[in-house]
Amino acid sequence: MSRYSQRPENALKRANEFLEVGRPGRALDTLYEVFRNKKWAYNWSESVLEPIMFKYLELCVDLKKSHIAKEGLFQYRNMFQSVNVGSLENVIRGYLRSAEERTEAAREQSQQAVVDIDDLDNLATPESILLSAVSGEDAQDRSDRTILTPWVKFLWESYCQCLELLRTNAHVETLYHDIAKMAYQFCLKYNRKTEFRKLCDKLRKHLEDIAKLPPQTVNVSLSNPETQQYNLETRLCQLDYAIQMELWQEAYKATEDIHNLMSLAKKSPVPKTMANYYQKLAMVFWKAGYNLFHAAALLKLFQLSKEMKKNITAEELQKMASRVLLATLAVPLPSAHPEFDRFIETDKSPYEKAQKLAILLSLPAPPTRISLMKEVVRHNVVTLASEDLRNLYMWLEVDFQPLELCKRVETVTDPLIGSGSELEGYVAPVREVTLARLIRQLSQIYETLEYKRLLELASYCKPFHMERVLVDLVRHNDMQIRIDHGKGCIQFGMDLSESDECKQIHQSLIRHHHETKDKEHQRILARHKIIEDRKEYLERLNTVREEEEARRADEIARAAAAAEARRLDAEREEREKRRQESELQAIKDRNFKEKMQQISLTAHGQKVLKKLNEDALKNMDADEIAAKEAEELAKERAELVQKLKNRRKQMDYFERAKRLEEIPLLEQAWKEKQIHDKKFWELQEAERIQLANQERKLAEQNRERLARMKPDMDIFLGEMKERRTAEFQVKLAIFEEELVDIRKERLAIRKEERRIALIKQREEEKRRKEEEEWLRKEEERKKKEEEERKKKEEEERLANLARQEQLERQAEIQRKKEEEVQRKLEEKNKSLSSNSASSSWRNVDKNKDESKLFGSARDSKDRREGGFGRNRDDGPPSERRSLFNNRGNEERKGGVFSSRDSGWNRGGGGSSSGAFDKNFKDGSRDGVRSAFDRDTPRKREIPSSNDQGGGSSWRTIRAQDSEDKRKAAK
Repeated sequence: MSRYSQRPENALKRANEFLEVGRPGRALDTLYEVFRNKKWAYNWSESVLEPIMFKYLELCVDLKKSHIAKEGLFQYRNMFQSVNVGSLENVIRGYLRSAEERTEAAREQSQQAVVDIDDLDNLATPESILLSAVSGEDAQDRSDRTILTPWVKFLWESYCQCLELLRTNAHVETLYHDIAKMAYQFCLKYNRKTEFRKLCDKLRKHLEDIAKLPPQTVNVSLSNPETQQYNLETRLCQLDYAIQMELWQEAYKATEDIHNLMSLAKKSPVPKTMANYYQKLAMVFWKAGYNLFHAAALLKLFQLSKEMKKNITAEELQKMASRVLLATLAVPLPSAHPEFDRFIETDKSPYEKAQKLAILLSLPAPPTRISLMKEVVRHNVVTLASEDLRNLYMWLEVDFQPLELCKRVETVTDPLIGSGSELEGYVAPVREVTLARLIRQLSQIYETLEYKRLLELASYCKPFHMERVLVDLVRHNDMQIRIDHGKGCIQFGMDLSESDECKQIHQSLIRHHHETKDKEHQRILARHKIIEDRKEYLERLNTVREEEEARRADEIARAAAAAEARRLDAEREEREKRRQESELQAIKDRNFKEKMQQISLTAHGQKVLKKLNEDALKNMDADEIAAKEAEELAKERAELVQKLKNRRKQMDYFERAKRLEEIPLLEQAWKEKQIHDKKFWELQEAERIQLANQERKLAEQNRERLARMKPDMDIFLGEMKERRTAEFQVKLAIFEEELVDIRKERLAIRKEERRIALIKQREEEKRRKEEEEWLRKEEERKKKEEEERKKKEEEERLANLARQEQLERQAEIQRKKEEEVQRKLEEKNKSLSSNSASSSWRNVDKNKDESKLFGSARDSKDRREGGFGRNRDDGPPSERRSLFNNRGNEERKGGVFSSRDSGWNRGGGGSSSGAFDKNFKDGSRDGVRSAFDRDTPRKREIPSSNDQGGGSSWRTIRAQDSEDKRKAAK
């Protein structure tokens, strides 16, 4: 991939750098890389690629490389033919414009206006090379051939490439036909007849290819009316240019193409197009010598102009009718025996040719001179023609005056000779028709006529020409004429070619035929039977021989196949052996080439390789070759240093000698320049003084002339000022009146606008005040609600503080009681441990005391956890039940159990109860099982009625800490 594949602007910049140093070839290669890479070129817009394409085509034109330009144009077309057709059209038009300008510049530089080469595609033919070798052409001829011819060829190739590029795309159809017209103009300008024929064939081939294309949106379709019109206009231009270049064969082909296109169209072309078509077709028929169809085409043109042209003048109509009538009279007289043409062995009979030409005129059948005369009379052409031509029609077609015919015709045709009109070309055919008409009329009057008398009647005819006319009449079997040069007369009649002897011979032949016709018929039938029998016999022999030959051929083929199989096996073995040997040799050669390629990458290595042959290289290793390369490099470096020293000395000596020589020359040139400048200044100064004097004299004359005119000017200015002042005063008064009226109207309008604005302002102020009042009331309401909420929260907070203080006092009292009970229990335990060896009655008493103690402890525990009596299922004492209920209601209302400030928790008790539980657990470890150990954790965590402190057990504290951590995490 190119190094500029990511940014095309870099390629354009690099190309400009190459152009600055004079390397257009490298610049063209750089830009070509942009369009050659198809993977990314489609990702850039036309704004980026269009300047690159213009520069690319400009370089192609400068270097005359049309094939490279063609590749770039094809790539650009593939990128933008369906995205931006305008960009593609601009690029192609710019390319052709540049090629035309360079060709025109070469034409102006060359003295030769037209290239004298038959075919631009084949410049150096063997004949031209031999001719240039033996002819003595001068330097100017060679210069013309080297300057103009390449540019003309390049322009021709550019036209062909662009036409080939755009031939099937419907989006650039207009551009395609414009380029075709430009190519026609090129062929006419440079008189390129061969290229014009090729261009016509190319466009005809393109039209055939278009007809074969599948129906798609991007393809050109001949069913489209616009496409048909474009092609019709292009073929009309082709017909016009072919006529100008006098290529009548191409003109005829163009008329066929035009007729085919008109037959494809659903509606007929416009009358202007048809008139142009008939006019050009008539000219083609005239040049081809088809006077009959020429007259028919002119008659079609006359009918079309008379029907469609609304503002046609009588003069134009008479001119057209005269031409049609004269062309019809110029049609040769038809043959008296047209059936003889069937016996002439040609590719196409005259009738088929005439039928093909009639199709071009949209005629159902080929016209004849008689039918054409009837059409002329039916369309009133004779009446509309000029008087002379009407008389000519009467003399040739109606009257029978052979003795005066030629003289009368001569009176009409002589004024046309040399007149330069379009009727002058019909004089010779009309005179030919007059001679044929004269001879036919004379044959009806005379049997024998002197030749001199015939020449006197045909005063404008020469003797030789008269003989040719007579021979033509006899050849076409129109008449039987004999020219007797001995007697100097002409004989007319039916029996001129038969003598008495010939009649006898003819009759004897007829009798012999009747006598032998039956016998001859039988002989022919017998011979026919013999021939058929022999054909059957030969066919049987051929069948047997072919079967035998086929059998032998099969045997030979089988033997050959077996031999071929053996040969193929031997060849396969030999081929496999050679393949193995070649693979080994290829490996050796590849290693050798890699070694040689590494060495030949440097210039010094290449020099070393030139000095060594292949045998020596095979015997040397890489180190030896590297040593030789280093030796060669050192040698070259020393030689280069020595050359630079010598060159420096040479330049130093040369520069010193040059300066010594130029010093006196410079001094002399300076002195001469001073003298020349002084003379030039004096001359300029004298001219300036002379011009100043002349200008002063002219100014004085103007001053005197203007001084005489000043009084008249003052009078004129005074009158003009007074008149304009009066007009100004009148206009000022009218303006002031209009100003007062307009001012009143505008004051009324402004007053009404101010009133409306004041009403709007008041309404807006009222609405704004209402909104402010509503906002103020809303703010007061919110403020009042906030104060009530704060007041209620403060009351609740004070109530909670009071309850908390009361609970703390109760908890303190309960704690002291529990401490007292614990102290007594400790003393009791000490006394029991000292009297462990007492009697049984003492143990019984101790158990009783313990049961009493533990019973009271359980009651205390029940009261602490549940607020009930001794039993857990009983309610609280009657004196404390009301207090417990009231406290529970207050706690539920104020959220005492959930408040963190009160120190209570739903599963917690006072701090003293925690200590109490701990002491009992310690006691159980001493061997005494407490009733509290049988309680569930949930029941132990419920506060008792006597526990009114803010403390909690260790389980309650841990549960509360876990709850706090969980809330903090949320």
